[in-house]
Amino acid sequence: MTAETITREIKVHRPVARDSEPALPAGHWSVAAVQALLDKPLMALLYEAQTVHRQHWPEGDIELATLLSVKTGGCPENCGYCPQSAEFDTGVKAEKIMTVDEVVLAATAARDAGATRFCMGAAWRAPKDRDVEKVAAMVSAVKGLGMQTCATLGMLGPQHAQQLRDAGLDYYNHNLDTAPDYYGEIVDTRTYQDRLDTLQHVRGAGISVCCGGIVGMGEAPVHRAGLLAQLANLSPYPESVPINSLVRVPGTPLADAPPIDPLDFVRVIAVARIIMPRARVRLSAGRQQLGEAVQALCFMAGANSIFYGDKLLVTGNPDVETDTLLLRKLGLNARRTQEQEACA
Repeated sequence: MTAETITREIKVHRPVARDSEPALPAGHWSVAAVQALLDKPLMALLYEAQTVHRQHWPEGDIELATLLSVKTGGCPENCGYCPQSAEFDTGVKAEKIMTVDEVVLAATAARDAGATRFCMGAAWRAPKDRDVEKVAAMVSAVKGLGMQTCATLGMLGPQHAQQLRDAGLDYYNHNLDTAPDYYGEIVDTRTYQDRLDTLQHVRGAGISVCCGGIVGMGEAPVHRAGLLAQLANLSPYPESVPINSLVRVPGTPLADAPPIDPLDFVRVIAVARIIMPRARVRLSAGRQQLGEAVQALCFMAGANSIFYGDKLLVTGNPDVETDTLLLRKLGLNARRTQEQEACA
């Protein structure tokens, strides 16, 4: 498939996107077609991505999402990037799950700072029945604050997915991390199919999907293309696509991985926008190392969501004041809920 063919295919997508609308059906993106996009001259790629972005997101707003670790450390998985794995000596200690009151306090602060989505993460391979009951109570409480709710708890079966949906869960995050053929280099305590099965169970329960990956883990460019193609070909593709730049944590196997070129990171954002035009593409982990200029390019490339707050689970993130100033400098407006509009 040539670059011209790819451009023609992009233009047939329907023009307007809203969060309340279902995502488009899966595409049929080959790894070669995605690689052709990644290889385009950067200015041409940015122009194409911005054109698609303006077509599908005419409001141009930025979603602010806050992520809280409600159960930290002690995870039995061996994901090579993760400081919460029990297999690695990173200084992160296993902690008990937070109480509902503690979570509500954090969610209220996030809402008051402008966040519209609140994600609760727990370091589990897969939650037990009692764990899901506790998280379901948190979901109900956060939902009562007028926020969108999200959780990332590891692998889910159909029953647990339905239980969380009944509690009011809007989104479930379960990243694919990387391309199928590179996945074994990153983790071997679960399979790629395990991840795909969880996504299927989440969809089956009527929960929207938040699913992306991590770049800068020593992968080749073709693996980035493979990840993006896998995401775009999900049926439907995710409503939210977090793109993470590896945060190299001492003690993890990937602590010495060479950093991704910042402009290559921008390319990944741009291609995600082009091939998943109605998804929220989120700048996630590693944003603190990008700097303002690269983040501005990411917004130009179609990113329209950020994790907001000074910590992502156990790693650093720009503080609220820094992000507020950056958005103001760029003339970008944060998305608001109806409750926040009413109080404005």
